[in-house]
Amino acid sequence: MKTSQVLVPADLDRSFSDAVLRPLSEQVSVTELEAQVASAVESIRLLATPSATWTAYAKALRYVGAWMQLRLGAPLSLPVSVAHVQLFILDHFGHAERISTARGEPQLMLRQRMPAEIDAALVAAGYKAELGLHRMSTIDHRLSVLSWAHGEKKLESPCHDAAVRRLLSDCRKLAKELGQAPKTKTAATQDGLDSMLATCEDTLEGRRDRALLLFGWSSGGRRRSEIAAAEVRDLEWMGSETAVFRMRRSKTGDTGPKPVKGEAAVALREWLHAAKITDGALFRRLWGPKVGERLSAHAIAAIVKRRAAQARLPGDFAGHSLRRGFVTEAGLNDIPLAQTMAMTGHRLTKSVVRYSEVGDVLSSKASDLLKLGRKRK
Repeated sequence: MKTSQVLVPADLDRSFSDAVLRPLSEQVSVTELEAQVASAVESIRLLATPSATWTAYAKALRYVGAWMQLRLGAPLSLPVSVAHVQLFILDHFGHAERISTARGEPQLMLRQRMPAEIDAALVAAGYKAELGLHRMSTIDHRLSVLSWAHGEKKLESPCHDAAVRRLLSDCRKLAKELGQAPKTKTAATQDGLDSMLATCEDTLEGRRDRALLLFGWSSGGRRRSEIAAAEVRDLEWMGSETAVFRMRRSKTGDTGPKPVKGEAAVALREWLHAAKITDGALFRRLWGPKVGERLSAHAIAAIVKRRAAQARLPGDFAGHSLRRGFVTEAGLNDIPLAQTMAMTGHRLTKSVVRYSEVGDVLSSKASDLLKLGRKRK
């Protein structure tokens, strides 16, 4: 029987050769190797996921754990039973009933179901901001994190149980009836953006804010975190008024090219030149004429909010207003949804449709029937 031989070039480094040809008994065991690989994979996943996501997940799981400890007298352990998930929903959504008003009309009411002392203890310990029921969006978020935790442990999630899903569906219907629609920031459409830009003076701060607003809006409605992370190396200039922006990190892993053209490109060039920025973060803190470190995501939201207030625009503005405004304006101009999503980086159609459909409705002929009817007369 022939035996195979490992041929080693004579000039191969001896230490490497010894390591390769080391007997299997002296090498790391398969179990140890698998554990090392699993640890390395987990490390990469932790670093690739935005820290804000882990913070939100940890906060949600801490709350569920605190509630279980106080309500059930036991720490959070997986898997959680279907009954306990249902109790969590009922405790935080409340007991629903219809009562008759003074005029004899039925009115939906939600009453506190969770014991008052437990609710107070959660607030006192800092797990809740205030006494009372949760909004449906908060319940959904905490249960989605709990479901994720089960998946991480390769356990079946109780949140996928038919009884839980039915209860959540019924609660959402009642929440909608009570006016608990998701809170969204006011969209900074083209007119609103122009009003905000008009407040930007010909100063270093004014140039920065003008460039920031135009960059964030025109490149596809960038998230505030994406604006904060943008650096000079992320731009490829194609001319004095054209550049391509590529994100190194985004919420959805979007790495597609985003255009920065015309007015936005000019404003960005003027800001970078005035601030003497040649590398590093695009948008920085300012102390008078002194240029500091990169702006945080919170600081960017504050700039949008401040410029909207200076322009006396009605509504609740923040960093997300640029993103929502871009999508709404795309709907107003009948831009195909696929093109809009390529710019924004949305992965799910339902996420972007919520904003686009507002523009679609406002731009439709049906919305102008009253005006059209008057013209016909």
